[in-house]
Amino acid sequence: MQPVVNARSTPEPRDMENAAINLTQAARRVQLLRINGYSATANRQNLVTSCTIAVGGYDWLIEVFPAAYYHGTSSRNSGPYIKLRFTLSSDGECTVSATFRCRLVDDHQINQTAASASSSFKEVIVTSIFSNGQPKDMFLVSRSYASEYRYVQPDDSLLIECAITVLLEAPVNAAAAAAAPPPTSVPAPLSDLQKHLGEMLTSKNGADITFLVSGEPVAAHRCVLAARSPVFMAELFGDMKEKDSQSIEIKDMEAEVFRTLLHFIYTDTLPEQDDDDVEAETMAYGLLEAADRYGVERLMLICAEKVHAGISVDTAAMALALAERRGCTKLKARCIEFILASQDNFHAVAATEGYKLLMDSCPSALNDLLVAVFLRYKLTVLLPEHVRDRTTFLDRVEYCELEI
Repeated sequence: MQPVVNARSTPEPRDMENAAINLTQAARRVQLLRINGYSATANRQNLVTSCTIAVGGYDWLIEVFPAAYYHGTSSRNSGPYIKLRFTLSSDGECTVSATFRCRLVDDHQINQTAASASSSFKEVIVTSIFSNGQPKDMFLVSRSYASEYRYVQPDDSLLIECAITVLLEAPVNAAAAAAAPPPTSVPAPLSDLQKHLGEMLTSKNGADITFLVSGEPVAAHRCVLAARSPVFMAELFGDMKEKDSQSIEIKDMEAEVFRTLLHFIYTDTLPEQDDDDVEAETMAYGLLEAADRYGVERLMLICAEKVHAGISVDTAAMALALAERRGCTKLKARCIEFILASQDNFHAVAATEGYKLLMDSCPSALNDLLVAVFLRYKLTVLLPEHVRDRTTFLDRVEYCELEI
């Protein structure tokens, strides 16, 4: 008995096409590139021509090198090749999956598929993930191949066909997405890297360097310090004399300040402090200098904020001197603004020991302050004895008429 075939069990081709589910979406474009005067490009290794085309909502730069040399394996001859370079050139950071299929064609093959082209036809394919500004090279065929198989047109031109396919984002079925059950993933625990590094600093396990600070030894780990501080990197792994030392003396720094600096380097946090405002303020000043000394930028910003928050009549001049020495321009501007808040503020700050220190140690910051005072108050509170560097001050306000 002959088996019975149900005609309805196999959909018609049209029905199958309509029933297909698009799992991916792609955009495709075929672009012809013509090199006129092809024979004249034979000895021009550095010659490059280019064009930009849009496919799938992205801009693609296509560069053609008519006489590039291949430096790869010996399976290719050493003669010049026709090379193409593809670069994603759209604005903004993005990555795109795309395929470039390229071949040489003549006027009779333009509308043929690769399968129907002559047996001498060669097609080269590049499929890759493209990121902005990162080119992909394709060596199409050698120049000798193009001439041998007569792809050079009678008018001395060469035709290259590029078929570009760009994978687009997968279509989303809103109804199916709404009906799908929520994911059952378990949230990952918070990172405890800082905790473990802090414990390593406290336990001293694996420590391979000792610092002597104000007579007190402080153990640490070279790799951690170098990873967090460019200054430690230069000292411990560069050409400086400290590279081979097992013990390094740190001068002009309190031991507690250095320990706090290391705590921040290991944990990216500051240790909790007592509610002693004076002690916290002193630590902020010391840490700001230490952070600047070792290039720990984030700690510098944190300490500058703490110093600014604690600015008072008693500390403003000292904070200004510190900001000037350490190049903290924002803190310097805030100190000057505090001092200029009123004439009484300026008089009060000028009577402090910090102001005397500013006059002696930071003449440039003092001149900046006095110029600001003059411009705001027209010299009504500027005392002659404040101006130590008369010439510099006059240069800064050369358009003003001063009587000092």
